[in-house]
Amino acid sequence: MGKAQDIADAPAGEAGTAASVSSAGSERRLAGAPARTRPAGAAYGPFRVLDEGRAALVDATDSHTPQQFAAMLQDHPGIRILEMIDCPGTEDDLANLQVGRMIRQRSISTYVPTGGSVRSGGVELFLAGVRRYADPGAEFAVHSWQDESGLEAADYAATSPENRRYTDYYRQMGMSAAEAIAFYAMTNAVPFSSARWFGAGEMAAWVPLDDVQIEVAPRFQFARYAPVLDSVPSLQ
Repeated sequence: MGKAQDIADAPAGEAGTAASVSSAGSERRLAGAPARTRPAGAAYGPFRVLDEGRAALVDATDSHTPQQFAAMLQDHPGIRILEMIDCPGTEDDLANLQVGRMIRQRSISTYVPTGGSVRSGGVELFLAGVRRYADPGAEFAVHSWQDESGLEAADYAATSPENRRYTDYYRQMGMSAAEAIAFYAMTNAVPFSSARWFGAGEMAAWVPLDDVQIEVAPRFQFARYAPVLDSVPSLQ
């Protein structure tokens, strides 16, 4: 399952419109502004080694990424920071979540610099950081997933395996059950054919960010998701 299309670039906080749709059904990615020049360094799939302590993510993940990530860490075991420069999402949701768990298991921090863009499935990887950093100019984008049958998250029961794989993952990344459900509801409040863009300040209202000089959006602005919480059985 996944978000199988590219989305046109849109300003932060607005919804984009669909640019193209793939029939693969296993992708979850969003196009953004033209990517910055990719950093030099040893390449392991979508990763680039910046130095012995840092790597960068510069492209979408796919089914090969867990093995590529493991190979990079075997060759460069000192990597502790993953800079997220241009992260459009994933071509394989399950592999993407596996990489996220690997990031957490290896105690790697995630960092989105000014101008960095983390979209769709890339957001799960950002959440995986044992510590998370995002500069004021960082951008994020989310939207609902759609599977190969054309169904979206709302077409499945809240406690179905198709939905639980995400809320369970968010809990593994440190959210409470209520926080996981609310965050997931936010990501799916925008249809598959569009996207919701926001900055580091709003991300900081959902998950703790470290050492970031930003204005954190008020958490209570997300009260509109309360009916979602009330309607979903407890996952505890």
